[in-house]
Amino acid sequence: MKYRLQSIVFVTVAFILGCNEFMVVGVLSQIARSYHVSLSTIGLLVTLFALTYAICTPIITTITSKYNRFKVLMTMMVIFWCGNTLTAFAPNIFWLFVSRIVTAAVAGVIISLIMVYVSIVAPLEKRSILVAIVFAGFSVATIVGVPIGTTISMLWSWHISFLLISVLTLIIGISLYWLVPRTDSHTSNSVKAQLRLLGDRRIILAIVVMSSLLAAQYTFYTYIRPIIMNILGFSAAQLNFLLGLIGIMFIIGNLCAGALSNRYGITKLPIISVACLILILLMGIGFQISWVGMGLIGLACLFLGMPGSILQVMFLGVAEKDYPEALSFASSLNPICTNVGTSLGSFVGAISLHWIPLSQISYVAAIFAAIGLISAIRLTKVSCN
Repeated sequence: MKYRLQSIVFVTVAFILGCNEFMVVGVLSQIARSYHVSLSTIGLLVTLFALTYAICTPIITTITSKYNRFKVLMTMMVIFWCGNTLTAFAPNIFWLFVSRIVTAAVAGVIISLIMVYVSIVAPLEKRSILVAIVFAGFSVATIVGVPIGTTISMLWSWHISFLLISVLTLIIGISLYWLVPRTDSHTSNSVKAQLRLLGDRRIILAIVVMSSLLAAQYTFYTYIRPIIMNILGFSAAQLNFLLGLIGIMFIIGNLCAGALSNRYGITKLPIISVACLILILLMGIGFQISWVGMGLIGLACLFLGMPGSILQVMFLGVAEKDYPEALSFASSLNPICTNVGTSLGSFVGAISLHWIPLSQISYVAAIFAAIGLISAIRLTKVSCN
């Protein structure tokens, strides 16, 4: 019973963190109006969050790894609550940016610690499934966070969106306090000892695979709304329904990844990467027919939802076996790769649109997918030797 409650809380933490990060996308216009600044200025919130996340997560995770995990987790949750609450009540644009920096700095540390606790509380035969389910919670948030924020802001105010996250964070924080193990079996290790993990070729290749496939995803997914409405011709009334379907495909992908990882490890990554590359390439042609284009997006998101869970299990497995002193650092690699890929994909996508139409953006995404495929093939060969 306790394991089930722990699993639910872990998934909810991932969901809250995802909503905090992506909800802002749906309320950018309202935020710009409320502070009387341009949309491009507010748009920097997304880039700043991703960069802060990617930079601070490994640094803070490594520095705090010598302290008791339970105390670090609870401290990070308090800081996250303060930062998110400041977002809800930010009196001006300066404090809004400060609040987003604060939450981004600790969000990656929180999900990293949650992944460590997954490896601690889950039986070995259930670990892959639980990792996949936790990532499913984050994937759901990346999809539904935008429409949820938009809906709440239309009914009341964008401030209420973030205030709701603060309330949920308080509830989940109390749950973590009662359910997470307080004892620590790890020993204090130097930063140098933890960074030894990055000397492993398997880890480097896995980082490239995940960052590349996430970059491929966000090269086109950053513009999913104009793609659905302007390119594929669906109405605003159909938009949330279609976004929901994409979210379901991500969830299915995550859950399938858990089963695949449990049975095959990383050996199916090249097949998954090939599927991603083919589906992304087909989008350029498929976008000419509304439902064909939508089907290709859905299938691509299903396969793109798989590598994260598979590689997270691999990161933890390699660390446990060969670098036990770097377990906390290993758990942070997935969220780091996610935000590096998100930043890279959205940036390259934005630059590319100066030269190509949005309907052809998938060909740019395919370049990243190809890099991911080559790295996945190499990773499986290195791991099997």
